[in-house]
Amino acid sequence: MTLHLVKLCVGCDTVDELLAWRAASAAPGEPWIMRTRQTPKRAAELLDGGSLYRVYRGQILSRQRMLAIRTVANGAASRCEVTLDEEVVRTVPTPRRAFQGWRYLPVADAPADLGEAGFAEGAPDDLVRRLRELGAW
Repeated sequence: MTLHLVKLCVGCDTVDELLAWRAASAAPGEPWIMRTRQTPKRAAELLDGGSLYRVYRGQILSRQRMLAIRTVANGAASRCEVTLDEEVVRTVPTPRRAFQGWRYLPVADAPADLGEAGFAEGAPDDLVRRLRELGAW
């Protein structure tokens, strides 16, 4: 059974900022790795087609498919590394309150991709967010 994660995107206010950061900081061929303190106990479900949904300024706006999850080091120094797909898929803006760390996100609660919802993938985040807030979409 597929399961997703949701995590705050700290340091980036938009999907475009995240992509620019990735382009500036990653070496060619380097895998996209998200690091966090806790290793998910339900890793098998996450790797069964699950994605990492990112929250930007109170809205889920994108997702990336999870490819691998591994624990690095032992004891107090242990950390989790989640290898992500390079493709960042924009999603329907969905409000989400602030929280620490990450949370599981059931498939039924995950926002749809913009393309599936009838919006062009390249639609500006502000436009999509405002149309959603106005109830026009």
